[in-house]
Amino acid sequence: MKLVTYRRGVEDAARLGVIRDDLVVDVAALGAALGRPLPGRMLDLIDAGRPGLAALAACLAEAGPVPPVGTATALANVALLAPIPRPRKNIFGIGLNYVEHVAESARALDTGRNLPQKPVVFSKPPTAVIGPGEPIAHDSAMTRQLDWEVELAVIIGTTARRVSRAAAAEHVFGYSVMIDVSARDNRRAGQWIFSKGMDSYAPFGPCIVTADEIADPQALELWLSVNGVEKQRSNTRHMLFPVDALIADISTGITLEPGDIIATGTPEGVGAGRDPQEWLWPGDVVEAGIEGIGTLRHPVIDATPGPLPAGGGPRA
Repeated sequence: MKLVTYRRGVEDAARLGVIRDDLVVDVAALGAALGRPLPGRMLDLIDAGRPGLAALAACLAEAGPVPPVGTATALANVALLAPIPRPRKNIFGIGLNYVEHVAESARALDTGRNLPQKPVVFSKPPTAVIGPGEPIAHDSAMTRQLDWEVELAVIIGTTARRVSRAAAAEHVFGYSVMIDVSARDNRRAGQWIFSKGMDSYAPFGPCIVTADEIADPQALELWLSVNGVEKQRSNTRHMLFPVDALIADISTGITLEPGDIIATGTPEGVGAGRDPQEWLWPGDVVEAGIEGIGTLRHPVIDATPGPLPAGGGPRA
């Protein structure tokens, strides 16, 4: 299933939906039409576990190809939000997880040349998340080295604590796309959270594809372009630490809970690694996609604050 969080109108509440062809079927409305309670939010569905997904699948099968009246809206007529608009916890980011990206980072940044022996883990706060089409904020007072990274996002479905690699896949709810926006000139003594965690630095979506529909998460093409020019293209098979290894490693010391998100790292082609280096600026448009999941498209806008009034008082 392709699951989305969407809004019909600007004043409407966020709702949980399933994409079927060119329609979004409202999950709670479908359940009501069939006399079966179904969750109305993505996190509630994730919390419901496999029984919740099974109940939703049964309702979709019962409804057949034509959803009950009042339960579906044309995809073109809704606004898609981030699948989980407000994650419960920080996103787990993985650095230096593709061989070629390790090499380009060593050339351009202050990272080591040797391949990591264990996953490099950082985090992005929930406030960094934006949904499809929302603008990436460029604050020139904060950064003049705004960079891009396309990544496969893994959404945890059941609690994982000290799980083995063999059992890791059982804990995955689904997969999505994330752009790990990074202010390269805001890394602080090797700490990345400020560089990668500012507002709007985690574009996320457009949907979550349930794990049963991704036969092999290590066989997905991923790409990113800026202003229509391709900058990154690779395949998840080139990860140093595959999805199962990441879940096993993180869960050795940090309990992964339903709704947690792991952004699994980016391949080569980032702006910092180019010669000459390239950065994002207001007016640019970033697009990123992953095979079998979907595409994100985001404008970059000027978010530089105006000057403070004379005397340093608050801005109007």
